[in-house]
Amino acid sequence: MLTYPHIDPILLAIGPLKIRWYGMMYVIGFIAAWFLAMVRAKKPNSGWTAEQVSDLIFYSAIGVVVGGRLGYMLFYNWPILITDPVSLLRIWYGGMAFHGGLIGVLIAFGYFAKKTQKTFFTVADFLTPMVPIGLGLGRIGNFINGELWGRITSVPWGMVFPNAGPFPRHPSQLYEFFLEGVVLFTILWWYSSKPRAPMAVSGLFLVLYGCFRIFCELFRQPDVQIGFLAFDWLTEGQLLSVPMIIAGAIMLILSRRHAKQLV
Repeated sequence: MLTYPHIDPILLAIGPLKIRWYGMMYVIGFIAAWFLAMVRAKKPNSGWTAEQVSDLIFYSAIGVVVGGRLGYMLFYNWPILITDPVSLLRIWYGGMAFHGGLIGVLIAFGYFAKKTQKTFFTVADFLTPMVPIGLGLGRIGNFINGELWGRITSVPWGMVFPNAGPFPRHPSQLYEFFLEGVVLFTILWWYSSKPRAPMAVSGLFLVLYGCFRIFCELFRQPDVQIGFLAFDWLTEGQLLSVPMIIAGAIMLILSRRHAKQLV
């Protein structure tokens, strides 16, 4: 059994101001996405300017934070939201839902595309390869917060998490960091390094993320207020990932047909 590191969730405290690791992970993720997007934008005939990249990152950040928080409260904490609406604003304690953040980012992509007269998938395919960076760092933030832990296990790398009982559990946050962050970024960055048909990059992201999320949920303890939806293994996260895989597969098929038409 490994020892949980017990990292202080507060990175820096200046009087009443407290900067938490969880929030800092998102800041680092946005900065890294901006930097890599700038690298791509500087390539010849990229069709992107530095100003457009900065604006897109800004709108996407708003979409992630607002959509992620709303999604978490609507999908996972609806009773608390009804009884304590102010809880929606307590984002510094954690509590973000990827699927809500995805919806927020899609809205941001649509707004930016309309504003700049680019197509929706020109925008989505450009920024999607950078998304796993934020996803992976967010999971590190979950790990530092000691939240979203895994199910009870006997594997040698199991950990006893604070507030999760006396038994070792899967460090499922680290599984998600590796698959949804490191692996997904590596694949998408490589795949998007060459010109692809519209929807191809975005479709691949949806399929891979959905599959990785469903797999990781097999080791993750479901939220206590929801539990398993069915069969003692089906979770809310898995159910929400199925439409992503279907949509992504359709997009890949359409992009392949489009590529053949251009040949």
